[in-house]
Amino acid sequence: MSKSYFDETHCAIGHPKSTFMQWMLTIDHKRIGIMYAAVMFTFFFVAVFTALAMRIELFAPGGQYMDGDTFNQAFTLHGVIMIFLFIIPGIPAVFGNIVMPLMIGAKDVSFPRLNWFTFWLYIAGCCIALASLFIGEGVADTGWTFYAPYSLNTGTNVIMALVAAFVLGMASILTGLNFLVTIHRLRAPGMTFFKMPLFVWGIYATAWIQLLATPVVGITLILAIMEKYFGIGIFDPAKGGDPVLFQHLFWIYSHPAVYLMILPAFGIMSEIIPTFSRKEIFGYRTIALSSASIAGIGYLVWGHHLYTSGMSDIAKTVFSFLTFFVAIPTGVKFYDWVATMYKGKIVLSTPMIWALGTIITFAIGGITGITITMIGLDIHLQDTYYTVAHFHYAILGGVVFLMFAGMHYWFPLVTGKMYNETKAKIAFYLQFVGFNLLWFPMFIAGYYGMPRRYFDYLPEFEIYHQISFFGALIFIAGLIYMFWVFFKGWTKGEAATPNPWNATTLEWHLPTSPPPLENHSKVPYVDFDPYEYHQGEPVVKFNYETMQRID
Repeated sequence: MSKSYFDETHCAIGHPKSTFMQWMLTIDHKRIGIMYAAVMFTFFFVAVFTALAMRIELFAPGGQYMDGDTFNQAFTLHGVIMIFLFIIPGIPAVFGNIVMPLMIGAKDVSFPRLNWFTFWLYIAGCCIALASLFIGEGVADTGWTFYAPYSLNTGTNVIMALVAAFVLGMASILTGLNFLVTIHRLRAPGMTFFKMPLFVWGIYATAWIQLLATPVVGITLILAIMEKYFGIGIFDPAKGGDPVLFQHLFWIYSHPAVYLMILPAFGIMSEIIPTFSRKEIFGYRTIALSSASIAGIGYLVWGHHLYTSGMSDIAKTVFSFLTFFVAIPTGVKFYDWVATMYKGKIVLSTPMIWALGTIITFAIGGITGITITMIGLDIHLQDTYYTVAHFHYAILGGVVFLMFAGMHYWFPLVTGKMYNETKAKIAFYLQFVGFNLLWFPMFIAGYYGMPRRYFDYLPEFEIYHQISFFGALIFIAGLIYMFWVFFKGWTKGEAATPNPWNATTLEWHLPTSPPPLENHSKVPYVDFDPYEYHQGEPVVKFNYETMQRID
């Protein structure tokens, strides 16, 4: 393996000789991204197996081995880990760190030591969340939304969960700030905003959401902690507070957070589609501007979560209209991706298969989201399994699937090795089939009235839960197999060439994989559009020594 970030590193403090301490103190953006991935996927598997435990409980009506309180705690643990510890920080923290500086020709992010501090702030939030499992009455049982007044009255350890979410939110704000400054100040000469790769556009729009929306939920959590400790009447109606105010403040952040999750995932899609279609991206500017549009409109649609909580008919109508409106820039992206593939020389490598599968699953999630935007339908389907299925098709079938696509796409860049393509495709098909068996029956159960968050149910819903259980087993088998394929590829795979996919963006214009410590040997000059192909071959190539374009 070439000399790379595995062999040397810059450290925040001193020059430790221990490899372990070099990793713990590193300020190299690539190492920090890898450490984020290791921690996040550890928690991810905890959340996955917590969800499997709930699926086992729901296999048949009646209590199996959990009572209602234990089920609520398992549900909350699953939600808090998946949302706050994995999905929200996921793609920005991992690929934003590893890939984004490479794509814009930077040696690192603008504030490397702040990046290091942010990682350890994230770890602190994780540790506080873990501690809440073992202190007092155990993990919170409120659901990941911490709705008041129940979160203020329950005897479980809500306070530590709220503190953990606050600390993780602070880490998110600092990450967003760092990425914004990096994208504004460290782009390679000649790289204007409309010559940036589309993944960078996704990270850029996401960073604004992190910076502007996250403080709202931070303030909300602080208010809840103050009410819990000091008895101030803010959200508890028994003390003169308003529980609906908590919901408004929570969703003012949490709905933009949905776009915080999906925009960088869309950026991954916009890298993979042109690369494996061997064709210039269709509608580059509309895709870039639609990311900014989604981020902007996303601040205005939180009220559709509160149709049944109490608001005027006029407010419901306005929020419904705005939510329909946010579907337009999303539809633009889908149109441009499909148009890019039209008459392209499509190569069905594993990243492309993940991207195509995601178009299907996220489209289902998006269309079902439009149905519950309609006020009448939402009132019927509110708090049913229909909403659960929609959410998981959008987030798991959209964000996480595209995260897996990105892992396959940038695996050669990060490791310098190739995984087994055939085995990687088998892992995809297992997960795709398992995913749809797991979640699609819930649309039907929810339509017929199966409420979410219940640990027991009527016998007529049993068949849907049993199909979902077998889907969960297939999905988890595919998930484990995928990570085994990655492990085998990293340890025993063939050496990767610097640009195995024939991609056009800057991160692939490097002499070695993995990249050297400070990335490009010289600052490249970018005088070309990021996705130029001619007859299936990249138009632009670089001299690795001078980092100048070869015509």
